[in-house]
Amino acid sequence: MTKQNPRQLAFIALRSVHRGAFADVALDKVLQNANLSNLDRGLVTELVYGSVRRQRTLDALIDQLAKKPASKQPGDLRIILHLGLYQLRYLNQIPPSAAVNSTVELAKENHFSGLTGFVNGLLRQYIRQDADSTNQHLLKLPENPVERLGILHSFPDWIVQVWLEQLGDAETEQLCEWMNASPTIDLRVNILRTSIEEVEAAMDSAGISVSRIPHLPQGLRLTGTIGTIANLPGFSQGWWSIQDSSAQLVSYLLDPQPGEVIIDACAAPGGKTTHIAELIGDNGTVWGCDRTPSRLKKLQENTHRLGLKSIQICTGDSRNQSQFTNIADRVLLDAPCSGLGTLHRRADARWRHTKETVTELATLQGELLEQTATWVKPGGSLAYSTCTLHPLENENIIKAFLERHPHWQIESPIPNSNLATFTTPEGWLKVWPHRHQMDGFFMVLLKCN
Repeated sequence: MTKQNPRQLAFIALRSVHRGAFADVALDKVLQNANLSNLDRGLVTELVYGSVRRQRTLDALIDQLAKKPASKQPGDLRIILHLGLYQLRYLNQIPPSAAVNSTVELAKENHFSGLTGFVNGLLRQYIRQDADSTNQHLLKLPENPVERLGILHSFPDWIVQVWLEQLGDAETEQLCEWMNASPTIDLRVNILRTSIEEVEAAMDSAGISVSRIPHLPQGLRLTGTIGTIANLPGFSQGWWSIQDSSAQLVSYLLDPQPGEVIIDACAAPGGKTTHIAELIGDNGTVWGCDRTPSRLKKLQENTHRLGLKSIQICTGDSRNQSQFTNIADRVLLDAPCSGLGTLHRRADARWRHTKETVTELATLQGELLEQTATWVKPGGSLAYSTCTLHPLENENIIKAFLERHPHWQIESPIPNSNLATFTTPEGWLKVWPHRHQMDGFFMVLLKCN
């Protein structure tokens, strides 16, 4: 085996992930200098993200099939077993014999020559048992619904519990399945430079399949093989930005108007900031604030590429920006959150957050809302949004804020607007991925009287 073997590259990336690296960073690092076909690059990506995403299920299989549980296996051997079992369970296009043989070779290559018989036996045992049952029922699952869904779909129990409390068993299962599917890529067309029809035609000419997205006048969804984003037609001309459809909804809820002063409090990397500037026809002042200079650099690059002039940058923590007091017609607080609505995009996020980190985030979100509300002029408005599906970061934050500030109130979208589909009886908006086919989001518009 050479280092250009896709499974060896996947193993190297996964070893970095198990040592604490982010999955996307570890994957980029191994692919950067790899001499691979597009097919093999796709295989490495699938193996890395898939093995991370399905980690709990793969560990449960090792627990069933081996004498020692997964937690007691040597770390590198556990990764090798994950790779073999992932191919057998989830990749129908790879023949079982190829999955077994390549995994045995991987064990040899990575100093487990003495355990090739164990690796071979465990994978062949899986194949035999799989032939005698359905793929879903090969796993021995507990009756407790939290643990059952957590093991079957590979999520921590606490996340499953949060969803079960809001959705019940059947819909939680649908949501888990959706979060394990490959994410789509959505575009937001820059109407100041082109039209949605022109972008559709350019993509079609390049052999890229696109479809319109309901409720989003600027939204297009790409399907099929896409290749490098920067090479797609219209990218360098600033015709469009990558932005998930639910994130596009937020700026429509804010409803910015030409000539206004608008502040995006946690702006980087700038998807919503640039959308706001496009919606006001680049006529007004849009402040993009963030405390991370490296992420603000991305906002500046996007602003330049899209040809926008109304955006100004402010570096610093939005909890300490008193110079903005009472100057904004509208404020957007897209708060840092646990990202439970975007777990399909970030394979390792489900394992990085805990109940404790969510509690810490809720404290930060409350502090940010308190401060950014002081930026709004009387009669102005503030949109609060997150890409999480946890009430502690969403509904609870808003309820507590409104109790402390009776002169603020929720402003619901008008019934026939493109936002009505997502509006709840309370007046806030909730995007459920399995219902709406887009990232999970919470958003609410607050009015200052």
